[in-house]
Amino acid sequence: MQILALTLDLDDTLWPVLPALERADQAVDAWLQQHHPDVARAWPIAAMRELRARVAAERLDLAHDFTTQRQLTLQQAFAACGIAAAPIEALWEIYFAARNRVELYPDSLPALQRITARWPLASLTNGNADLQRIGIHAHFAHHVCARDSGVAKPDPRIFLAAAERLGVAPQQIMHVGDDPAMDMIGARDAGLRTAWINRDAQPWPAELGPPPELDLRDMTALADWLEAQAPAAEGR
Repeated sequence: MQILALTLDLDDTLWPVLPALERADQAVDAWLQQHHPDVARAWPIAAMRELRARVAAERLDLAHDFTTQRQLTLQQAFAACGIAAAPIEALWEIYFAARNRVELYPDSLPALQRITARWPLASLTNGNADLQRIGIHAHFAHHVCARDSGVAKPDPRIFLAAAERLGVAPQQIMHVGDDPAMDMIGARDAGLRTAWINRDAQPWPAELGPPPELDLRDMTALADWLEAQAPAAEGR
């Protein structure tokens, strides 16, 4: 069946996310050391990460909302130091700005330009990526995130929400992402077609069942495949 639109994961599909997360934690820590040294001493980066993990484990109702998880973490860190009014807005802006200073993989932008010249594209993410700040928002018709949707990948409902936004039947949408469980299984369960961006050439986890339709090394391979399919599809 002809592909009429795509949904696309962001972190670790278009850019490596770990360097950005590291920079964001370091930026928050540097601000704390300057403005709240007692909090910085009590909650160095490793301790702050452990606190966030505890918040996530305790607040399963926020599994789809990384933003609120991080803000609650900061509130609890300050409260533990006897400070009731934590500067959440200032700290969040510092974190958010650094988290969105990402470096795209070399293949990502050229492939986006090729793909979005012919197919509508919706981003589909559990994370905090801001397409406007990153500078690639013009390539996306829609942005679907877990925080706004109330559910996170791999829940099929977020994929179906993206399909509704695109106005295309799920079976005519290809979801593209790097995570076997979150992206490929979630999309498959929602009835979307699947393209795994497998940059490290990892074997498909057999415990997850049948592999995705496409196992691709990068976004260039995706653009090549789509363009190869399009003439036959358009000629019918």
